[in-house]
Amino acid sequence: MKQRSITTITQNPWHSGFLGTGHKAKAVLDGISYKQSDPFILFMDDSLDLPGGEPVGGPHPHAGFETLTLVLEGNETDWKTGSFELMTAGKGIIHTEEITSEQKLRILQVWLVLPPEKRWAEPRLQRILLEDVPRIKAGDHEIRVYSGTSNGLTSPLDNYTPFTLVDFRLNKTAIVTQEIPAQYQGLVYVLEGSVKAGDKIIKAEQAGWLSSSTETGNTELQFQALDENTHFVLYAGQPHNVPVVHHGPFVADTSEEISRLYRDFRRGQFPHLNDLPAGQKINY
Repeated sequence: MKQRSITTITQNPWHSGFLGTGHKAKAVLDGISYKQSDPFILFMDDSLDLPGGEPVGGPHPHAGFETLTLVLEGNETDWKTGSFELMTAGKGIIHTEEITSEQKLRILQVWLVLPPEKRWAEPRLQRILLEDVPRIKAGDHEIRVYSGTSNGLTSPLDNYTPFTLVDFRLNKTAIVTQEIPAQYQGLVYVLEGSVKAGDKIIKAEQAGWLSSSTETGNTELQFQALDENTHFVLYAGQPHNVPVVHHGPFVADTSEEISRLYRDFRRGQFPHLNDLPAGQKINY
């Protein structure tokens, strides 16, 4: 099988997050063109240590893409550790992320662009808790498959844009491999420790970008942990190879569509996530 490689390694700084005191964020895609990151248009690593008190966050709209929310560190109520949500904003949705109590969270949120023919799909929400995530636990490694396939396991998620999201936790010297469709683009993001991916070493808080490939079928990338408790995630997806317009909370094909989305939102034409029919809220 053709071996995949890492071509570029990037590392962006933490900055103050929009929730104020106790919120720091890292924009993982900064400095990378959409042509290289397609189908991913935003990737935020959010670390929150909030004191509680006055509400922070609140209701806001999205349209034209999907949000992928992986909870690395959560609580036992609304943000459960290891859980994952895929929210299809599609033709428009409002959702609320309001925090009033003391919270310590670490969340990865990625925006996945919808294919043009599904840009205005009906909104929906898919959720999977850690105990329901397909995973392998061996002596020196754990693999969690949130989307796509890995090492014989397949996620139950239904995807408009085919993508792979796998969480790897390896002890030092552990070696695992991952098959990746040749046409997929994406990145390896290291959260703790360091890993040798192909022939490149990626350290904590760095992102390693997959090489492009003209092959068909699958390619393979080998990972070897260089430290104890090495933890990294792989995001890889089918690029659309179609220009898009991104403005604020919206993704569209033209500037005129962006203007329409703002008008529709102001006119109250977006439903709230909480009000979606049961058939559009899927728990695995």
